[in-house]
Amino acid sequence: MALSEVNVAALPPERFESVVTGSEAARLREAVALSEQFFKGRVVWNVNSTGTGGGVAEMLRSLIAYARGAGVDARWVVISGSADFFEVTKRLHNRLHGFPGDDGLLDSGEHRIYDGALAPNAKELSELVGKNDVVLLHDPQTAGLIPLLKATGHNVVWRCHVGLDNPNQLARQAWRFLLPYVDDADAYVFSRDSFAWEGLKREHLRVIPPSIDAFSPKNIEIDPATVGAILDSAGLLRNGSRAEPEFKRFDGSRARVLRRAEVYEVEPPHPETPVVLQVSRWDDLKDPMGVLRGFVDHVAPHTDAHLVYAGPAVDAVTDDPEGAEVLRRAIDYWQHLPERARVQLHLACLPMDDGEENAAIVNALQRHARVVVQKSLAEGFGLTVAEAMWKAKPVVASRIGGIQDQIEDGVTGVLLDDPYDLRDYGHKVLELLRDSHRAETIGNAARERVRDQFLGVRHLIQYLDLFKEIVAG
Repeated sequence: MALSEVNVAALPPERFESVVTGSEAARLREAVALSEQFFKGRVVWNVNSTGTGGGVAEMLRSLIAYARGAGVDARWVVISGSADFFEVTKRLHNRLHGFPGDDGLLDSGEHRIYDGALAPNAKELSELVGKNDVVLLHDPQTAGLIPLLKATGHNVVWRCHVGLDNPNQLARQAWRFLLPYVDDADAYVFSRDSFAWEGLKREHLRVIPPSIDAFSPKNIEIDPATVGAILDSAGLLRNGSRAEPEFKRFDGSRARVLRRAEVYEVEPPHPETPVVLQVSRWDDLKDPMGVLRGFVDHVAPHTDAHLVYAGPAVDAVTDDPEGAEVLRRAIDYWQHLPERARVQLHLACLPMDDGEENAAIVNALQRHARVVVQKSLAEGFGLTVAEAMWKAKPVVASRIGGIQDQIEDGVTGVLLDDPYDLRDYGHKVLELLRDSHRAETIGNAARERVRDQFLGVRHLIQYLDLFKEIVAG
């Protein structure tokens, strides 16, 4: 089988009524009532390239669960592909962000690899999808399925989670590769209007910013004692807490954090040690080397704070073949630091065997951190920014992509005008470490910003409206 299905249980969207405004709650109730009637006998199929790791998989799990709770038969399937296929799609991912990546070609040979890998996926998918169903394809890995599905008369929406505000020739090279596939879609969804490509039909364009689920294991409230216990159990904090390292799963059941992270460090930080945190994949576009160097050169000499860079275990992210090499370079840098700097740095590979356990660990890390960083060089949206803001943490992040939609500089976070300026990055982190009142004020404003604009209830309503529009023609 080329496709594998990810099982997602239904969740009641009404739970959002406890965290949103009254008018938003009323909109949600109306959308749910209409959806139960409109989508009767139809399936909404979501298709991407991985069931674990990264923001897309996290969003899908929540949105599909709430769509199912709203009476929509929403399903999720994951495509398969060869190593060569994922090398080509990683190349496309990098170029869409304006970066060369591995400097490889995007030519006729790459088209043959791409088309060949997707052909068996398309065959299986076309046999599953009914005439009245809607297929929502995610990111470059799935774009090649569009013409094959449209040829058999299906409703198809393509969702691109990556983009660039000021495209360069590398981005346009990726557009040229993908445009022949994407052009046939009934609608294309981007996170920002500025991400939409030249050559696409403007009447088919929709802008839907991503969102977070306030009730997922990654974002649900955790008391400080449990935060310490989870981090202690995962090997990320020394003598964290004697409480139980418990977390709540999507279905409401309780579980314990049992797996330990693989951490490159001298020893875990003490609970009283201030922590600066970045949570990101091991990806050059997230700039792990810049995050480490900027902290070592411009933060560590002036404070006793520690930096934790936490990413997924690299062998668990199947659609990112470059992660292991990026991690190797980070470890090599850490190993050659002077002892004092080495003590203040922690490179954590978080276990991915249980996605909800992983989410609980990230939740605890974000709640424990004094300052959260997202010093990416390119970013479609940056869900980790919204996650930290929801936890009332001050965030220092690059003024790029969807990050600048979330953060109002100096009010709901702090923006870096130039993500390559490591001195400025270090200075802004230090300011927040030294001024706890300002950090708290920014954190509280950040939480309200997410409540108003970036919770899943808005996201769900926008998608349901789009699907109804597509099916209605």
